[in-house]
Amino acid sequence: MTGGAGPAHRVYLDYNASAPLRPAARAAMTDVLAQSGNASSVHEEGRAARAVIERARADIAALLGAEPRAVVFTSGATEAANDLLSPSLGDVGGCADTLLVGASEHPCVIAGHRFAPDRVRVIPVDAAGRIDLDALAAALETIPGRALLALQAANNETGVIQPVAEAARLVHARGGLVACDAVQWAGRGDCRLETLAVDALFISSHKLGGPKGAGAIAFARAGLHIGQPLIRGGGQERGARGGTENTLAIVGFGAAAREAAATMETEYIRLARLRERLEERLRAELPELAIFGGKVARLPNTSAFALSDLTAETLLMALDMAGMAVSSGSACSSGKVRASHVLEAMGVEPALARGALRISFGWASSESDVDRFCETFQKTVRDIRARRASLAART
Repeated sequence: MTGGAGPAHRVYLDYNASAPLRPAARAAMTDVLAQSGNASSVHEEGRAARAVIERARADIAALLGAEPRAVVFTSGATEAANDLLSPSLGDVGGCADTLLVGASEHPCVIAGHRFAPDRVRVIPVDAAGRIDLDALAAALETIPGRALLALQAANNETGVIQPVAEAARLVHARGGLVACDAVQWAGRGDCRLETLAVDALFISSHKLGGPKGAGAIAFARAGLHIGQPLIRGGGQERGARGGTENTLAIVGFGAAAREAAATMETEYIRLARLRERLEERLRAELPELAIFGGKVARLPNTSAFALSDLTAETLLMALDMAGMAVSSGSACSSGKVRASHVLEAMGVEPALARGALRISFGWASSESDVDRFCETFQKTVRDIRARRASLAART
C-alpha cells in the first residue's frame, strides 16, 4: 500500500481533504464495535459507552489544551462552524453582534455562519494569503456592537499560517471574541487554545487520521456558550448538541488525536522535509512553477502550485489516470474543479489560479511517494505540452 490508501500503484497525496485511517484509530474502534450501550443510559452497558467517550474527550482536550468539560463533540468541522458562528455565541460580556471573516476562510465558515448579511464584514488578505491586520483593526473601529472574528489557523488550500494570536489581541482589546478553524493545524503545530489566544476552536477527526463523522469544539473558558445549538434534542453534550453520541467515531477520533499529539514534533520536521523535496524537484525541471504562499510560513505538509498554461482540471484527470490522488484545493465543492476564492483573495491572476494543484502529505507519506509524484507530474506536463505543440503544428 502506498501513501496509506488504495492499491499499490496509487499514491495518495490529499491529506488536507481526508487522511487515511490510522491503525491506532482502527484498533480502538474495533475494540468497541461489540458495545451496545447508549452513553446516556445508567446501566452497565451505558456506563461503558460513556467511559470510552470521556476517555476520547480527555485525549482531544489534551491536544487542544482545554478542560475536558469544555470539549463538545459534533459530526464534523462544518457542524462546529455552524454552531459557533452564531449571534448567540457569548458569555458574561454579551453575545456577538458582528461577524468578521477572513477572505480566505473555508467554505464552512463563509457559507455556514448564522449572521444576517448586513452583520458580516470580510477582512482582506495580503498577496501571501495572510489576514490584513491593519484592515482588521480599522474594521474593529467601525463595526456596531461586539465582534466575533472567524480566522483559520492555517489555510486548507495553500497551507499559509495565519497570525491568529496577533489578530486575537486586536479583537480582545475591543471586547470581542475569536473562533478559530484549527482543522488543518491540529496535529501539525501547537493548536492549544492558550497558544492561539482564541476563545474557541474546532477540529475534525478525519483530518487527523481518525474516522469521518466526528468533530469537536473546544472552549477556552467556562461561561462561553452556544446560546442556540444547531441540533437540539435530548440534551446530550451538556445541552450543546442533541442526539446520541457517535461512540464508534468518537473513540477513533480520540485515538487519532492521542497519536497525533505524541508524534507532532517529529512529524512536523519529517513532513517539512517532504515538502522541500517536492518543491525542489519540481522547480528543477519547471522553474516557471508558481508556489502560492511560498515566501511565508506554511503548514509543513502542504504545497499549492500552478503552471499558467495548464488547467487544474486537465492535470487532475491525467494524474488520476496515472495513479496520483491530489486535489485542486478544498474538497468541499461537490467534487468539482472550481476557481479558488482563496487565490482570488490573494490577487492571483485568473489564468494562473485555474491551474492550481494542492499536494498534502500525512502520517503514511514517504519520500518514494514524493519522487513518484514528481516523476509523474513532470512527464504529464511534458506530454500535454507536446500534444498541444503537435496539434498547433498541424493547423
